[in-house]
Amino acid sequence: MRLRFANCVFDSETREVLVDGTPRDLSPRSFQLLELLLEARPRALGKSELMDRLWPDEIVSESSLPRLVAELRSALGDDAKEPRFVRTLHTFGYAFFSEAVPEPFAVKVEAPPCHLVWGERQIRLLPGENLVGRDAEARVAIDLGRVSRKHARILVGAERVVLEDLASKNGTFVRGRKIADPVDLEDGDEIGVGPAVLVFRRSVSAMTTQTGSRSGF
Repeated sequence: MRLRFANCVFDSETREVLVDGTPRDLSPRSFQLLELLLEARPRALGKSELMDRLWPDEIVSESSLPRLVAELRSALGDDAKEPRFVRTLHTFGYAFFSEAVPEPFAVKVEAPPCHLVWGERQIRLLPGENLVGRDAEARVAIDLGRVSRKHARILVGAERVVLEDLASKNGTFVRGRKIADPVDLEDGDEIGVGPAVLVFRRSVSAMTTQTGSRSGF
């Protein structure tokens, strides 16, 4: 699903949100929230339905959803007092109420080929978000101790590749240093995730490319 609304473009395939042509950093849940609201538009979604979809099998405080909405609004340049995209229905929930139109013929931004190398393995990184961790659906699945389920993410854009720690228990390291903020990756950078050391590469090698499944990890 690729939709344009105002100066924004949402692309579920590349997991990108562009504002004025520039990718915006969204957490996995804020991206999912936007996707849910777009799919349901113009229907409003109740708070309980949203929380069940966003945090299945998890117990979170009632303030978690408003914080997520605030994060999404900030990324889109939306204003809670004079909203353009996300409308609050007090005591009920939220709705996406801006016009959103498909872009079937839109030209997608080409991201540079890049991958991670772990020993003799190679994991191709896709344009947009690539989750790193023990999660079953992680693009870079590392089923080892000291690795969080959603440990970090790598955002692959047209001009930048950015690594971000997702509040992991043991931290994420780049060039031997623990990162606190998103870091631009350069060819040859070593990334420490628990006991695993991954090497970021921009060029395509002759090694066999993995699909990112859990097999082999």
